Amino acid sequence: MAVAAGYSHSCALTKTGGIACWGYNDVGMLGNGTTTESNTPVDVPGPAGGYTAIVAGFGASCAVTKAGGARCWGLNGYGQLGNGMTSSDRPNPTPVDVTVPTGVVTELAMGSDTGSLHTCALTSAGGVMCWGYNASGQLGDGSTTDSSRPVAVSGLASGVMSIAAGASHACATTKADGVECWGSNDHGQLGTGAAADSSTPVAVSGLRPGVIAVAAGGSHTCALTAAGGVKCWGANDSGQLGNGSTVNSRTPVDVTGLTGGVIAIAAGGAHTCALTAAGSVKCWGANVFAGGETATSKPGGGQLGNGSMLSSNNPVDVVGLTSGVVAIAAGGAQTCALTERLGLMCWGSAGHGEMTSPATTDSLIPVPVPGL
Repeated sequence: MAVAAGYSHSCALTKTGGIACWGYNDVGMLGNGTTTESNTPVDVPGPAGGYTAIVAGFGASCAVTKAGGARCWGLNGYGQLGNGMTSSDRPNPTPVDVTVPTGVVTELAMGSDTGSLHTCALTSAGGVMCWGYNASGQLGDGSTTDSSRPVAVSGLASGVMSIAAGASHACATTKADGVECWGSNDHGQLGTGAAADSSTPVAVSGLRPGVIAVAAGGSHTCALTAAGGVKCWGANDSGQLGNGSTVNSRTPVDVTGLTGGVIAIAAGGAHTCALTAAGSVKCWGANVFAGGETATSKPGGGQLGNGSMLSSNNPVDVVGLTSGVVAIAAGGAQTCALTERLGLMCWGSAGHGEMTSPATTDSLIPVPVPGL
C-alpha cells in the first residue's frame, strides 16, 4: 500500500493494485468519472493487473500500471496528462493513457503546490521524461516550450535512481552527480548557488553520489543522504528548510537534528517531513494553508501534525506517530502516513475533504482515513 498527497486531494494505492482518492474534485482529480468532491475514498478505474504506484499533484493525479505504462486524470490545460492533448475548458475525470510504450515507466512525480502543471517519469532504463507546462524549463529538454507528450530530459538517458517535481522545477538522484535539478530557480531550489533558471539538468552543489532520495516542495528541495541525514535548499520563508532560520538558501543546508537515522522524506507546498528508522515522523515549515483560503473563508492548516497551527523552522514530532510508520506523503496543506497498526492517517487542511470525514474539519493531529 502507498499514499500520495496533492494540493487539495489525496490518493492511496491498495494492496490489490487498486487506487482510491478523496478530497477536491472540480477538474476530476479523483478519477472516478465525476467532478463531485468526496470526503471518503472513491475508486479509480484500473487496467487489467492494476497499478503499482500513485502520485497526486495540483488538480491532477497519475499512476504507474502493472504493465509499466502510465495513466493520468484531472487538469490538462498544459498537457500535464501526457496523452498528446490539452483541455483547458473541461475536466478529464477518468484515467487516460500517457503516450509512452508499455514496460517503460517505473516511477512518476508531480508537484503538489499551486501552479504545478508538469509531470515527470523515471524509465526502466534509468532515464527521465517530462511533459506539461514548461515556461521555466521544468521539462528539462533545453526549451521552454510546453509539451502534451513526454520529452526526454537532456543528459539523463540513464543512471537516474529517483525523481521529484516541485511547482516549476524537477530533480533526480543520479549515480554520477548526487542530485541534478532543472527548471525555475527564483528561490534557489536548483541548489547550484546561482540564481538563473535552467532548462537542462544542473548538479546540486556539495551533494555526492549516493544520495538515496530527493523531495521537491513548491519552491524548495530536500535530499536524503546515504548517511540518513537530510539537507534542504531553496525557499525558506516558512522554515521549510528546517535549519532554524527563515532565510532562503541557494545551496544545501543541514536540517537541524537530522544528520542521521532518516529513511524517507516528503515535501509539500511549504513544509517538509521525515520518516525515521524508528518509525516516527517529524515535520517542519508552514503550518497554515494560504492557498487561496482567507480568514473570512477558511484558513486551513495543521500540516505539521504537532497539535498547533504555528509554523516551525525546526523539525517537530507528529503527535501519536512515534513508531510504526512505514511511508509518508506531503501535499499542499495536508500530510499523510501509512502505519502498521493504525492504517492510513492524515492531518492538516480539510477544506475540500482531503482529510476525509468530516469534510471541512481540519485536524492538527493525525486522524484515520476510513474505508482503507
